[in-house]
Amino acid sequence: MDRLKRFFKENYKSLIILVIFAFICYTPLPYYIDSPGGLTDLTNRIEIKDKKINGSYNLTYVSEYRATLPILLYSYLKGDCEILKKEDVMGSDETDQDYLKRDYLSYKSSLNNAVIAAYKLADKEVNISNNKLYVGYIFDDANTNLKIGDEIVSINDIDVSTRADVNNLLNKYNDSDKISIKVINNKKEYERYAVLTNQDGNNYIGFMPIEIYDYKVSPNVVIKEEKREYGGSGGLMLSLMIYDMLNSKDLAAGKKVAGTGTIDINGNVGAIGGIEFKVKAASKAKADIFFVPKDNYKDAIKYKKDNKLDLKIVSVDSLKDATSYLLK
Repeated sequence: MDRLKRFFKENYKSLIILVIFAFICYTPLPYYIDSPGGLTDLTNRIEIKDKKINGSYNLTYVSEYRATLPILLYSYLKGDCEILKKEDVMGSDETDQDYLKRDYLSYKSSLNNAVIAAYKLADKEVNISNNKLYVGYIFDDANTNLKIGDEIVSINDIDVSTRADVNNLLNKYNDSDKISIKVINNKKEYERYAVLTNQDGNNYIGFMPIEIYDYKVSPNVVIKEEKREYGGSGGLMLSLMIYDMLNSKDLAAGKKVAGTGTIDINGNVGAIGGIEFKVKAASKAKADIFFVPKDNYKDAIKYKKDNKLDLKIVSVDSLKDATSYLLK
């Protein structure tokens, strides 16, 4: 004991400095860092019996980190990173857990939408059932106690399961009406509330819905999920590869196809964030084609030209646009 006391007495200044240094290095700051990621090859991730493709389909991703002081300084000096304020990434009342929960729900929705869209376009058997509607984001001006991850079951005791159900029901009420919302969260049932706001003639609760479907398809498809993947931006590429596997024609034709974009069950492609980082990742990996949503195309081309990258960038508004381009 005396030896331990002597050690602390002789080294207390160094120990204090060490504690302060550790605190500075590991304390999260209210910033996130986005930087170029890479490509994820889907070749061994999607299985349909006796179906193979000639080539590869690849997701593009952005690497995102919660900033600490050393990471923030490194990112600033590195130059090819984007420093985002916390409020630019998540709502003012959100936690990191809420953020991850939303991204996971978006990812699950993306997987389901990708399968359904591909089978519909390929004219293969697909049956949709048991639609579930989740709260993905709550706007700062919303007057509600809904929580991210809530599955909405009913509004004023009327069952709802789709975004359309909610919109149609809300428009039967008046601006500023307070409604009761039954939800399920972590297998428990709760009663929430919301005060309606009228915008452009329609009533809103002030949340972003995420729809997740159950489905059965023939032939059966198996998608191997990765725990580290979040968000919905991989929908287009997942759907494109599934469609290629269902089609008798050779779409990829030996090419390295990369891309990004959300997708809905009707094959419509939606915009994504971080397009510059994804363009850089696709160029670095020497992709033959890089599909981007129509709304991201202008920024993608600008980044390509500004950085003199060798990459074929193709704008698409739907899954059919992408398949048509590959079939040319």
